[in-house]
Amino acid sequence: MNNFVFYSPTEFVFGKDTEAQVGVLVRKYGVRKVMIAYGGGSIIRSGLLDRVKESLQAAGVTYGEFGGVQPNPIDTKVYEGIDICRREQAEMILAVGGGSVIDTAKAIAAGVPYEGDFWDFFIGKEKVTKALKVAVILTIPAAGSEGSGNSVITKIETLQKLSLRVPELLRPVFSIMNPELTYTLPPFQTACGIADMMVHIMERYFTNTQDVEISDRLCEGTLMAIIKEAYRIKQNPEDYDARANMMWCGTIAHNGTCGIGCEEDWASHFLEHEISAIYNVTHGAGLTVIVPAWMTFVSRHNPKKIAQFANRIFGIPESEDLEEMALAGISRLKHFFRYLGLPVNFKELDVENPDIERLADSLHRNKGELVGNYVKLTKEDSKEVYRLAL
Repeated sequence: MNNFVFYSPTEFVFGKDTEAQVGVLVRKYGVRKVMIAYGGGSIIRSGLLDRVKESLQAAGVTYGEFGGVQPNPIDTKVYEGIDICRREQAEMILAVGGGSVIDTAKAIAAGVPYEGDFWDFFIGKEKVTKALKVAVILTIPAAGSEGSGNSVITKIETLQKLSLRVPELLRPVFSIMNPELTYTLPPFQTACGIADMMVHIMERYFTNTQDVEISDRLCEGTLMAIIKEAYRIKQNPEDYDARANMMWCGTIAHNGTCGIGCEEDWASHFLEHEISAIYNVTHGAGLTVIVPAWMTFVSRHNPKKIAQFANRIFGIPESEDLEEMALAGISRLKHFFRYLGLPVNFKELDVENPDIERLADSLHRNKGELVGNYVKLTKEDSKEVYRLAL
């Protein structure tokens, strides 16, 4: 196990009707003016936005509104939010939604006190040294952004989809998690969220770091819980306990717990970011296309951990032929994704003829000569992964 620093200060308020506590929680953190950030009209139609406002008003908290955040969040919306928060002198951004809203809120929080271009943080030109407080009411369990210090934003002009990690400043101070708010999610959106949280775990599980038994078992147990609860949700979307377990799995998947002491990989996410940046597909659906292809490629070079995954998650019998074990596990994983209604190749993703050269060029321009850690991918390797996903 490697040396590590684990810092996770978020207060999680979990359960039925917990959104009613938002006003009290905001005041608890010394805030009197918040900016409510959200996406489309679902939180308006459901009455959630009104309930949030009522709670804030009852606690004596003033607020502004910043709506219209889209999936695959973009830099132009961040600039807009920075301007509004500065003008309104907001002290906190309250993100009501899923990963896209939360990631946008974090980028705004970093950008408000900074005199330069917030994109400087994403390209590594500058480091975040201060930020507005961020808080969350989660409506889509998927990205795990409610418990992480990470943000992913796409720059429209260059179609760069890049991530920022600042756990000490951008983790939400509190996250409200009511599983009932997820009942009305469309099945496809629920499935994409399930895929996203699974791959967050797999990025940490597929490691060359030795003697990480606790991390391995945390990853395996959480993956098995996700698969079990996915079947229950598919059969009954309003199964509270299944939704509750799934919502908490999404947080555990990405708050750092599963990767403690490990060298993480992240090649699959980086490979997918190029797909969703260029073709504007749903991130979770892009992952279910790229992950089996990546697993197939790395199984040729380093099958050990893929074979362990196959055995412990899907019950593939142990064998001396580790690559054969790995491929059998990949087949089971693809079957599970298809059961959820998710694509496992570019054609099913409705990207008939992906520009593999462009995808690989952009990936390595953004991430360097080698991508990932479990098997370090050259540009030619990345092209082969994309071809395996055809």
